[in-house]
Amino acid sequence: MNAEVRLQKLLQNMEPRLEDETYTFCLLDEERARSLWQDCLCLFREREGISVILPQSVAEREELEASGSFCQITLRVYSSLEAVGLTAAIANELASAGISANVVAALRHDHVFVPRDSAQEALQILRGASNRAQYS
Repeated sequence: MNAEVRLQKLLQNMEPRLEDETYTFCLLDEERARSLWQDCLCLFREREGISVILPQSVAEREELEASGSFCQITLRVYSSLEAVGLTAAIANELASAGISANVVAALRHDHVFVPRDSAQEALQILRGASNRAQYS
């Protein structure tokens, strides 16, 4: 199966799915990140330290300083890393409803982290965008 690069096809077939876990973002030093890497969904090395996305329950258990409560919406379309416009289209749809979108592009799929309290609304907005793309 080949990764999709055409924006219209990506939107038509994105099939957003709300995952069950609640996540948070934290900034860790190298030692702390090494001790928790198996609990992390994502790690990214920045100048200030290692930014991680991990279950909120882990952050609470480890008494980490966390930034917000987020839900993950996975876009199940197999998107190419070279595709242009998907992140912008998603962010614009959610921004018009006042919902922040933190997008992580993995090799096969894109994952949108939205505030937990807005997760259901965000899911409906993305489903609506996908439906509209199918008829345009």
